[in-house]
Amino acid sequence: MKRIFPIITLLITLSLLGLIFFQVLWLQKVRDIKNETLKDNVVRATGEAGLKLMEENSFIPRKKRPDVLFPNDKFGFEFKRPSVIGRYSKEDIKIIIESAFNNYDLAGIPFEYAITQNSITGDQVQTENFFKYYIDTANNMHYVFPLQGASGSSLENISTDELLVVLVPNQKSIILKEMSWFIIGAILFTLIIVAAFFITIRTLLKQKKLSEIKSDFINNMTHEFKTPLATISLAVDALKNEKVVADKEKTRYFTGVIKEENLRMNKQVETILQAALLDKQEVQLNLAVHSAHELITKALNNIALPVNERGGDLQIHLDAARQTIMADEVHFINFVNNLLDNALKYSKDHPIIKLSTSNAGNSIKIKIEDNGIGIAKDSLGRIFEKFYRVHTGNIHNVKGFGLGLSYVKKMVQAHKGNIKAESALGKGSCFIIIIPVINGPEKVIHKKST
Repeated sequence: MKRIFPIITLLITLSLLGLIFFQVLWLQKVRDIKNETLKDNVVRATGEAGLKLMEENSFIPRKKRPDVLFPNDKFGFEFKRPSVIGRYSKEDIKIIIESAFNNYDLAGIPFEYAITQNSITGDQVQTENFFKYYIDTANNMHYVFPLQGASGSSLENISTDELLVVLVPNQKSIILKEMSWFIIGAILFTLIIVAAFFITIRTLLKQKKLSEIKSDFINNMTHEFKTPLATISLAVDALKNEKVVADKEKTRYFTGVIKEENLRMNKQVETILQAALLDKQEVQLNLAVHSAHELITKALNNIALPVNERGGDLQIHLDAARQTIMADEVHFINFVNNLLDNALKYSKDHPIIKLSTSNAGNSIKIKIEDNGIGIAKDSLGRIFEKFYRVHTGNIHNVKGFGLGLSYVKKMVQAHKGNIKAESALGKGSCFIIIIPVINGPEKVIHKKST
């Protein structure tokens, strides 16, 4: 696992980077193709519009119109000279160009245009924003079609050549708009792949951690069962001795040892089974109205003797004014007892354990402090994980499977409360439980833990 994990991570990372790289190349290629297609279609549409403007079936004199800009009338006639400018209005020219654009799938593409004579600065007809975009050649492309011999008549020699200039503003924006779905799709699926990559890596890390926890659990379980089994084996061998059989006192002693060790193993098996039930959410809570102080006192009775045997001090301060709660008596006493037992196990030669209660809003706060070895900062965030045990130099110097605090947290949460731990290495630990209080008696509720 240690070797394969970096290889899998590297391969997935390279695959992801390669996919992103080729997607970028693909999008660039699509952009270039669409740009060339747009340019080609605009050139063709401009040519078609130019040819349409050059067509002339008759030469009919008409009066000047105010919406058409004429060149200087060198001959003083009131007739339009035979030119595109003279024969079409701005609106006519726009309609012809739009029709050509539609023929080449350019419907809706914005454009500006101008009809010029000889040069861009000569006499001309142009749209309002033509020059605004014309000077910005970086972002706006213009296409020129020469309207040579636009008159198509015998007077062609007196008509100067004209140019049709069609300008497509913000051509890059048009391309990007057409590619929007390609870009959105590429980004979306890239994000999906990145998310899948992240989930895969997280799952691998989780499996690696579970594998390590499983190994630690098997080691602890082996040791925890090996000791009582060895003791039972020695007691059985002793009972086979004729001198022991003849001595009723010794017989009672060894049978008592066997019974004690058997109860110890049963308790360990029960702990493991209880953890399995918690995982399946099959533990039934018999919630009823209780005095939190009464339940805490029962838990203290279980720990008082072991503390006295080690010459320790148990300091109790039950100061909460409101302490009526909905609780399962057995599980509530168990999780308080587990915290007290941990405080004793991880304390020094003369343990000092403090238990206090107070009110915090509509909740009762139970604080359990000790002067034990404390918990390192990097381990503090993991102490409530199933099977996790804080290493203390010798893995077996404190008994257990790493299930106690996991059970405590689940039971506190099942009572609609929360728990947190504060500790520093060598300075003891403090566990704070907050459980909501109630105002009056309520009926018994049966609930599955979550």
